[in-house]
Amino acid sequence: MLNCHVGTFVADISPPLGHPLCGGGIEPVRGQDDPLEAVGIVLLGCGAPVVLCALDWCEIRNDAYLKWRQVLAEAAHTTIERVHVHAVHQHNAPIADIEAEKIIQINNASPSLDLKYFDQCLLKTAEALKACLAKTKKINRVGTGYGNVNKVASNRRILDSDGKVKYTRTSATKSKEIRDFPEGLIDPILRTLSFWMGEKPVVAIHYYATHPMSYYGDGMVSSDFCGLARRKRQADSPSVFQMYFTGCAGNITAGKYNDGSKENRAILRDRIYLGMTDAWKVTYTSPITKMEVRVEQVKLGKRNEKEFSLEENLKLVADSKETKVKRNIAALKLAWLQRREQTVNISCLDLGVASILNLPGEAFVEYQLAAQEMRPDLFVCVASYGDGGPGYIPTDKAFVEGGYEPTGAFAPPNEGLLISTISKLLGPKAPQITIPFKRFKKKNK
Repeated sequence: MLNCHVGTFVADISPPLGHPLCGGGIEPVRGQDDPLEAVGIVLLGCGAPVVLCALDWCEIRNDAYLKWRQVLAEAAHTTIERVHVHAVHQHNAPIADIEAEKIIQINNASPSLDLKYFDQCLLKTAEALKACLAKTKKINRVGTGYGNVNKVASNRRILDSDGKVKYTRTSATKSKEIRDFPEGLIDPILRTLSFWMGEKPVVAIHYYATHPMSYYGDGMVSSDFCGLARRKRQADSPSVFQMYFTGCAGNITAGKYNDGSKENRAILRDRIYLGMTDAWKVTYTSPITKMEVRVEQVKLGKRNEKEFSLEENLKLVADSKETKVKRNIAALKLAWLQRREQTVNISCLDLGVASILNLPGEAFVEYQLAAQEMRPDLFVCVASYGDGGPGYIPTDKAFVEGGYEPTGAFAPPNEGLLISTISKLLGPKAPQITIPFKRFKKKNK
């Protein structure tokens, strides 16, 4: 058994009035329903420190993602490979891409990110992390629990009889006809991984795959229903630090169960919250036997179609007659194209009986389900929305099916490469571990 320590930190990273939201594609900030936060932990005493951090932002792309990890690594006295940062992906929230914003400024397009505000968020979060190092708590056990979430997630890609996308079921789907299609392929399970000291819980980290928006575009900043569920759970149990990560939700929304009515935010919040409490009721703990970080660099490459070319997007971002949305998306494409070889990190935190897989972009739910199938002997949690540079990460067949998501995928089909990398990181099924996570010896609920 390992005896480790954990520190917890929170920083307010809410954007100021007038700041662009969702990269400038929707109404800018005109108020705040609730704050956006950077929520994280530092694991100490089991090798170099490990940082897990969730940001209530829409996306963190390219050099902005790298800078977050560099700054938090320095604050935690660790290496960048051991820092795992993810966006929760709310849409009444900023998109951060430093290089894209510089391209926008050069071309006198509409701003997407206030770079001073970005640096202030880094500073506040780093200071919060540094402060927590003086008040860490001992941990020696890891807990695993899961709960079914009902009537939240649904697949947004609805196919016709020819196997092509006919409808896209957005987060707020007004059409009853589209809402009434079957739920489709989802992962209905919310997984809660926790750290304990003996019988005392210290930290609970929740993972669930859905776009986390009930409604947006009104300029009112909010962590939306997943962030609100986390806060409600925190209020229940002030002594247990709560975190939430969005899983592989590139093709998953609440659209079947949400028409965008404002009252649905609280309804969806409570359904996620119930999944959290159900997972906690069946949590089992085991000794922490290892804390190993494995990282693979993957070259995703660039697409060859004209609309993804350097020339086309340089022309588009410079065209003052084009819409600000098109110009800003062109800047995001250019930021990806200008990256060296378009490589991204995929990582795994191995805790013995449980593993946390950290993925880039807006990965499709199929990758999450595949990871869990690879290691049925482990409790596998998946966080997507790490490095947002590549945009959507669909399956290969999704590019053939069409629909919205492949138009926002800046890298070509890479399913085989990603699946083999995930398999390598998770490792082969361990023959000495034969019981499923749900049968581990029960400890406190």
